[in-house]
Amino acid sequence: MTVRPRAFRQFVLKMHSRCDLACDHCYVYQHADQSWQRRPPVMPDDVAAATVARIAEHARGHPELTRVHVVLHGGEPLLAGRERLARITSGLRRALDGVCDLDVRMQTNGLRLDGDFCDMLAREGIRTGISLDGDRVSHDRHRRRANGTGSYDAVVRAVRLIGSPAYRRMFAGLLCTVDVENDPVDVYRALGALDPPRVDFLLPHATWDRPPPQADVRPHAYARWLTAVYDQWTAEGRPFAVRLFDSIEAVRDGRGSLTEALGLSSPDLVVVETDGEIEQADWLKTAGQDAPRTGFHVLRHSFDEAAGHPGFLVRQTGVAGLSRTCRECRVVRLCGGGLYAHRYRSDNGFDNPSVYCGDLIRLIDHCRDDARRQPVRPAHTLTSHGFDSLAAGNGDADVLRDLVGAESSIRRVLLAALCARYRGPEAEAVTRMDQRWPGETAEVLRHPYLRHWSVRALEGQLARDAVRQRLAEIAVAVALRTGADLTVGLRGTVRAVHVPGYGRLVLPPRPGKGELVVRRGALLLRVHDRSLPIAVTESSHDGPSWEPVRSIVMDGFRILVEDGDPHRDAFGGTPAPRLDDEEYVRWQRLFAEAAVHVQGRHGGRAAGVRTLLTVCTPLSQVKEQGVVAAAPDAFGALGLSLPATPDRLAALLVDGVQQMKFNALSDLFDLAGNHEAKDRLRSAYLGRTPPGALPTEDLTDHGRRMAARLRG
Repeated sequence: MTVRPRAFRQFVLKMHSRCDLACDHCYVYQHADQSWQRRPPVMPDDVAAATVARIAEHARGHPELTRVHVVLHGGEPLLAGRERLARITSGLRRALDGVCDLDVRMQTNGLRLDGDFCDMLAREGIRTGISLDGDRVSHDRHRRRANGTGSYDAVVRAVRLIGSPAYRRMFAGLLCTVDVENDPVDVYRALGALDPPRVDFLLPHATWDRPPPQADVRPHAYARWLTAVYDQWTAEGRPFAVRLFDSIEAVRDGRGSLTEALGLSSPDLVVVETDGEIEQADWLKTAGQDAPRTGFHVLRHSFDEAAGHPGFLVRQTGVAGLSRTCRECRVVRLCGGGLYAHRYRSDNGFDNPSVYCGDLIRLIDHCRDDARRQPVRPAHTLTSHGFDSLAAGNGDADVLRDLVGAESSIRRVLLAALCARYRGPEAEAVTRMDQRWPGETAEVLRHPYLRHWSVRALEGQLARDAVRQRLAEIAVAVALRTGADLTVGLRGTVRAVHVPGYGRLVLPPRPGKGELVVRRGALLLRVHDRSLPIAVTESSHDGPSWEPVRSIVMDGFRILVEDGDPHRDAFGGTPAPRLDDEEYVRWQRLFAEAAVHVQGRHGGRAAGVRTLLTVCTPLSQVKEQGVVAAAPDAFGALGLSLPATPDRLAALLVDGVQQMKFNALSDLFDLAGNHEAKDRLRSAYLGRTPPGALPTEDLTDHGRRMAARLRG
């Protein structure tokens, strides 16, 4: 199998190779690889500058990288000092300006975190996670200073500081290494008491040569520990995100995993050590001396060169790259073989299941069984931190993606209900596609008007044949994405077919019995035993009329101009007919010019526009100032009548996306006791009335919480 190198999206920079703790479970200092001893303690300026230049070079060479993620790491990165950390962050921001977005994070033990450091983090936009293993006894069992004393008090002080209102937006969450000697519920409650936005539970790094603690005498102890935490977390309403559990649900629902420890997504992470060596993920240090080494160096090599190293390529082959045991396993799509390092055994390398194989199977089964008991619950919520972040107006990048995931989950539930109600070959095709290609199905379901259609269908507003035809169109869209072969029949009264995200096929009068056929990514219309090719990338062709969905590019991301979907009438007015070529060119030009104003005048809300907006539909209303509308049942779409100037278009887009956020929050939380109170809250959220004028008596707890965030 030939594997093409994949672009790196995550860059882990080892800012300092030493640490001021002596944790006995640390994979850097306590496992097989001891290369830290030969490296300089701190990353030199020339290496830092070269690293920044190499990251920018890599991003410029890969236009698909709309965002890169940089993690400042160690050792202990705070030992590198405020000025050095700020200097490399600002250098990255300058180098990537106009190239792609930048997300900078740091993982620290927190011992040196003080007010001055937090001021720098806020100034430079460095979101920071802190390592904490639970209550005092649990944490100090392993995370001790060199003299043997515990670090719990100092770490909790740091967590409370960065979690305080002044710095809360820079708090990325807590990292907890599992120890089955600790009580799982006590650990969970100790972490939850600090109100983290997210918790990452890590299995202790281990291999078949060096098994996990207690694994030989307490089989599946890690599964029992984690399921106890999962049950408590679920019983309390999931008050914060948990990356491990959220990843299981994300992969189950066809979205990508949030961690390399689960799922089949190709890894896209690379490490730069303090001496400038380019290495694979540093948890490979558990496998053997120099196991992560590639032989590349930022002073001499590009990241594109490093991406071709066999160590990166071997982990990009999906199921084919797993051991036979894994390939034949019923949960392989969710587990993905577990973390790569955990598969290592000295006699045959990584051709093994994870040393945690049994634990992972039991944990995944437990989470899936819980979802089956309560099938409508998955991901229809945000964490407390997520709600607060959006309630204040903006929402950080993680929360915006969580909002997209929550809305995607709602659409999946609606689609499942329709497939159950309208059984037939069309529903079976959709179900089959979803089971085999859940990620591609999820992408098709992001088309905003599929929810508007689903609600109408479930309310009985659409004819049965029309619903079944739409299900066939969804299956066709997935097949076109995946290259799968598919044949679906046309209902007898159909005069047009709309393939979500691709375009509309207007059929000739009285076509007779027909079929839509997908073969190797190409769409054909079969009528009277004749197969007519449909060129999905061209504006015209012989045969039935094909009107492709066109797109516009705004600041590097693509927005569909959806002017053919029959369910685009979600905004209360009349949608405009299909744009002519001249008007389409005007849309392209104004959006390109508006991007500058979105970033310059509305920078805090630019991420919302980029992350949430997927479709714009032209409206028939014509006003010099333009018109924008967002519909509760069409998350991701805006109805739009263009204004005369790009600065006004930027303002309309930002306003429309704010409406979109409010509608989504109203989906997930009860905000007000009556329509009037909800309208007043909406007006304050959109900045049309001062939040100080909001009464609270008709608002729910969440509504009052939103009002408080808006008041600042």
